[in-house]
Amino acid sequence: MATMQDNQTWSGRFNEPVAELVKRYTASVDFDKRLALYDIQGSLAHAQMLATCNIISAQDMKDIQRGLAQIENEIISGDFVWQLDLEDVHLNIEKRLTALVGDAGKRLHTGRSRNDQVATDIRLYLRSETDNIIALLKGLQTSLLDLAQHHTHTIMPGFTHLQVAQPVSFAHHLMAYFEMCQRDVGRFADARRRVNRLPLGAAALAGTSYPIKREYVAELLGFDGVCENSLDAVSDRDFAIEFTAASALVMTHLSRLSEELILWMNPRFGFIDIADRFCTGSSIMPQKKNPDVPELVRGKAGRVNGNLVALLTLMKGQPLAYNKDNQEDKEPLFDTVDTLTQTLRIYADMMRGITVKPEAMRRAALQGYATATDLADYLVKKGLPFRDAHEAVALAVRHAEQKGCDLAELKLDELQQFSTLIADDIYAVLTLEGSLAARNHTGGTAPNQVEAAIARARKLLAS
Repeated sequence: MATMQDNQTWSGRFNEPVAELVKRYTASVDFDKRLALYDIQGSLAHAQMLATCNIISAQDMKDIQRGLAQIENEIISGDFVWQLDLEDVHLNIEKRLTALVGDAGKRLHTGRSRNDQVATDIRLYLRSETDNIIALLKGLQTSLLDLAQHHTHTIMPGFTHLQVAQPVSFAHHLMAYFEMCQRDVGRFADARRRVNRLPLGAAALAGTSYPIKREYVAELLGFDGVCENSLDAVSDRDFAIEFTAASALVMTHLSRLSEELILWMNPRFGFIDIADRFCTGSSIMPQKKNPDVPELVRGKAGRVNGNLVALLTLMKGQPLAYNKDNQEDKEPLFDTVDTLTQTLRIYADMMRGITVKPEAMRRAALQGYATATDLADYLVKKGLPFRDAHEAVALAVRHAEQKGCDLAELKLDELQQFSTLIADDIYAVLTLEGSLAARNHTGGTAPNQVEAAIARARKLLAS
């Protein structure tokens, strides 16, 4: 029968073993084992520092390196045996290391605590995942640009309140999401700088009495510097909250785009079709083609928002320094990483599988008096105050509605009933193409401006 000393590193303090139910309730190894390779990475740097500072011997360091290399291979190959009794990823690795190299394995934990150890592991993990997510965001941006490139002259209605407002190009619409993604990239890059600080050396909460060199470990692990306050180093999780907040914004952006894809695929719009590989059918209605991927992205945005609220709530009542509550930081964080990375991968591919239906977009743009603002601008340029022009055009729209036609289909003498300033050059203004061309400034929907925006975006991605 195993003794308490076999199973726990702190058992000398207690008179009875941990209850089985408590053991299962408090164990984290089932999910924090994903940090294993980062734990080994941090331990190798820690051991090298200990040896450099003559806190452990050179032989101890060699034994630790040898043992950790074998453990790493076992983990990668799937041969490592994870034990619930050992509670977490750190104790599982330490126990195996001690079995492999003896006392050298026991010396590895000199000058550190699991408090600063896990904080280091999470930062190493999150730094890597942040780099991956930035790359995936840029992949999605490339897909958006590739689709936009072919549709700078494809006219669709721009909406406000989901009502036809003004004509825009489909490319211009897509470029709005490119800009959102670019801000997302910036947020992750900015958050990465705060992730990339080393907690190791803070020990349990107050630092350590051993003559360690934290800056040396930071250099070995590629951190920009060390966490300056030991209490903050072990108890802070705002870097994880910030990452999750940035993730929630990405998912919010993709949820908005998903809602539009779902609407556009509906036959009442008929603007696009999504490739079959991203859709499913119905078990009862044979005609159905359901946009399941965009719908699920829309749903998963709520999941990531929930993870953000969970982390904020986790931290809001904690006194300094480390508390067991912080074990609950990992599952929401890991779920956020998994959800976001999977979503970005599938979204980039899905955007490449979209078929655009320009004629349906054009018909829709002609149905909602989308050039009414152009008529008002025309009158203002002729000298009419804007509010008067607005009223004149509103009356013209009402007249066109009663006749069941578009503004451009009204005869000149009909239009002149609403303002004598209207001349026969108005018809060039009332065309969809004329409306787009008139927005010829940076950020406008004129085709040449959108093409320039796409060129700038490609240059930005290549830098």
